Amino acid sequence: MRFRALRAGLTATLLAVGLIGPVAGPALAATPKDTLVQAWQIDDIISLDPAELFEFSTTEIAGNTYERLIGYDLDDVSKMFGVVAESWTVSDDGKTISFKIREGRKFASGNPITAADVEFSLQRAVLLDKSPAFIITQFGITKDNVKDAIKATGDYTLDFTMDRPYAPSFALYALTSSVASVVDKKLVLDHEADADLGNGWLKTHYAGSGPFTIRDWRANEVVVLERNPNFSGTPTPLSRVIYRHIPETATQRILLEKGDVDIARNLGPEQITALSGNPDIKIQRAPKGTLYYLGLNQKNPNLAKPEVREALKYLVDYAAITDTIMKDQATVHQAFLPKGFLGAVNDTPFSLDVDKAKALLAKAGLPDGFAVTMDVRSTQPITGVAEAIQSSFAKAGVKVEIIPGDGKQTLTKYRARAHDIYIGDWGSDYQDPHSNAQTFASNPDNKDDASSKTLAWRNAWPTPVLGPEVEAAILERDPAKRAAIYEKLQRDVMADGPFVIMFQKTESAALRSNVKGFIMGPSFDNNLATSTSKD
Repeated sequence: MRFRALRAGLTATLLAVGLIGPVAGPALAATPKDTLVQAWQIDDIISLDPAELFEFSTTEIAGNTYERLIGYDLDDVSKMFGVVAESWTVSDDGKTISFKIREGRKFASGNPITAADVEFSLQRAVLLDKSPAFIITQFGITKDNVKDAIKATGDYTLDFTMDRPYAPSFALYALTSSVASVVDKKLVLDHEADADLGNGWLKTHYAGSGPFTIRDWRANEVVVLERNPNFSGTPTPLSRVIYRHIPETATQRILLEKGDVDIARNLGPEQITALSGNPDIKIQRAPKGTLYYLGLNQKNPNLAKPEVREALKYLVDYAAITDTIMKDQATVHQAFLPKGFLGAVNDTPFSLDVDKAKALLAKAGLPDGFAVTMDVRSTQPITGVAEAIQSSFAKAGVKVEIIPGDGKQTLTKYRARAHDIYIGDWGSDYQDPHSNAQTFASNPDNKDDASSKTLAWRNAWPTPVLGPEVEAAILERDPAKRAAIYEKLQRDVMADGPFVIMFQKTESAALRSNVKGFIMGPSFDNNLATSTSKD
């Protein structure tokens, strides 16, 4: 009965703001003042479980609905502060971080938040061993030792014990990621089935303590968030936030102009330019730590040739793409650390040079080029960039067949290492440089059934030399020496890696002029409606 009532209430809400059902007559009135409606492509959602979710859409949703032990200042990410944790200390040997949990806080269910919930949440991520589990297991924490390594030492105290004395900031930043979200132990275990730690239920339900709750998700249709009445912080001005899955950017623009949505999230440069003269619309931009890149699967014998990898880096017209398809949406960036990260390399040594690329292909024994496929998510600007690359690759005889798909399809294929070339975007899981160094430059086990499935692994690229350097960097406590290691790693990957890193994202959103306080932070989980209101 509760499920049927929830569905009935949701249907009434969606009808009220014109989200479902036929529309006749004149344009709809503005969306309700207490509701923010966003048009966004959300077909990448696979699961809502924080121990499993690992996509852009779901991490943003988690950022608005779940809390973690600690957070960081969005204007100065070097400043950390407690969220569920009140304070923390690092042991003399550098291996244990002891957290004091805030008392008197509740989950949305009304259950109290205790150290047992934090213990359960972090242990659960390791035991389930889904895609983001490596963020915690990289500290030497395994299924076998997790109950000793992550342990509540009292009702409101918890120890997080690592195998080595890592740089403290590295460990703390890792615990700001979505996989470290604190879930309601009692509620989740009430829905456990077949010893799955509640994963089956939490894929489509909510068990957090954040500013909003997740009321409903309908795949490729809508996600609805509602204000959490038990949130321990300042209540959200909005009663609800609705994400509508609108894959067509032209439709997003029409809905925004009519007032049927408050924010359009996927508009291209031409549409944004066209809206710039509309007094009812404003454009909001923010630099992000997200990178656009090509992943070249080393299982493909042609892509496995170092000369081919280098040639393809000279067959992208970086400048033309940022001047047109990605105007105001990205800047050229060719290293795996985004600008602003410790040790980031901002050199851009590659540009379109067809003659150089042809010479490299000839050296690889492919003077006439070769045929290859590229998996492309059917969304802009990805599709437009893929088509531009298809055109420029062809100038050197590299014939690209574009295979379109939705976010779930392309990601699933990529994670199975079944692609030739994958075009996508990558956002750091946390604000420490190791987040990107580990995934782009480390692949400790290249077998198909490996437990660590980094981007280097997805592209079947062994890293016998770079991998140990990645590990050395996380133990270096001198920031200058640590930065120097990351600079070398980036240059090595730029020279020989199976990645054509192209751009760093500038996120743009078009908002109705009455929308105030929508936050677009430095990471993909920092787009927040928690302080948003509408005049």
